Amino acid sequence: MDTGSNTATRTEDFGTLGDGTAVHRWTLERAGTRVRVLTYGGVVQSVEVPDRDGSRTGVALGLPDLASYLKYTGPYFGALVGRYANRIGGAAFELDGRTCHLTRNEGRNHVHGGALGFDKRVWDARETADGVELSLVSADGEEGFPGRLEVSVAYTLDEGGALRIAYRATTDAPTVLNLTNHTYWNLAGADSGSALGQRLRIAAGRITPADAESLPTGELRPVDGTRFDFRESRPVPGEYDHNYVLDEGTSGPAAELYDEASGRVLTVTTTEPGLQLYTADHFDGEPFGPCAGIALETQHFPDSPNRPEFPSTVLRPGQEYVSTTVYGFSAR
Repeated sequence: MDTGSNTATRTEDFGTLGDGTAVHRWTLERAGTRVRVLTYGGVVQSVEVPDRDGSRTGVALGLPDLASYLKYTGPYFGALVGRYANRIGGAAFELDGRTCHLTRNEGRNHVHGGALGFDKRVWDARETADGVELSLVSADGEEGFPGRLEVSVAYTLDEGGALRIAYRATTDAPTVLNLTNHTYWNLAGADSGSALGQRLRIAAGRITPADAESLPTGELRPVDGTRFDFRESRPVPGEYDHNYVLDEGTSGPAAELYDEASGRVLTVTTTEPGLQLYTADHFDGEPFGPCAGIALETQHFPDSPNRPEFPSTVLRPGQEYVSTTVYGFSAR
């Protein structure tokens, strides 16, 4: 249906969970961009944008049906991740003198919200002027996190066809929160094979180096003279799963991905202080091969609840969590 703006929006059934819960798919279309979002996991199932010749192709890795999303949960394809994106060491943190113990779902650690994170929940949905807003309530103690959390995430398309994801949340008790979207991008096309070689620029002069468990050491290490330096656009090689400390006060995008063959350009603008670059080297061919997509996850830093020197992820009653990331699309 036409929402009264320039964004065309429609919804349809996308299957049913084993307990009878219905899942729906929302399609948003504007200025040459078509985006499909699921109420299951807040998943961005597809993003279709034109190349330099006007040919529109899907550039986000997605799965064809609900059964596939229930089967392939590990990669978090396009999912809305929370309550805490990335890792919390030892699956525990201290807040106001209280130790909070979380679900361990990666060895001894907690990752991406736990066993039943936001990526596996069915969200309520309502139509908005330029897209769809998803919402849910996360109960006090869910996956070990304190506080009853009310969350909303709006997916909208602007007049240029950019995808805006706007997160909001409130809590009734002190807690920690770090939300992101886990879309994998391949600007040559979602079914084109490896995304390596596409050119990447990240406005970050430092990273948070990690140990063998992918937990940050606490250091903010300069990228100068290292393989982590993407301050100038260059082809992406493999073997990246690292958090970048975005430069403050940068006027341009936090990141830009460019496919020379198609001319497609993806820009990422965010209010978040970090960006996780993940090249998906460990994909095993089912359903996608190694490095089939590049994840650019805007976020706070990993293990921030245990790292007081990092930007805080604490949310308290009376405060509102607000975060926005915009994915812009063009061709040259």
